[in-house]
Amino acid sequence: MSKIIGIDLGTTNSAVAVLEGTESKIIANPEGNRTTPSVVSFKNGEIIVGDAAKRQAVTNPDTIISIKSKMGTSEKVSANG
Repeated sequence: MSKIIGIDLGTTNSAVAVLEGTESKIIANPEGNRTTPSVVSFKNGEIIVGDAAKRQAVTNPDTIISIKSKMGTSEKVSANG
């Protein structure tokens, strides 16, 4: 049987849930948290997401934060990755 999933793409944090029977269950990220920071970084050809990307955002200019607030606008976002 196929699974039904839901994704909450938040400006600050994102979450994923799966429907199990009649109840939804939030899926924890690799760090064990129920939400993941909506942050993506690019460094030396590597894509870094979530908490790890947020931790190094101050020192890495190729970090994208709060991309949701720019969706649907003409503003362009770039990273050299």
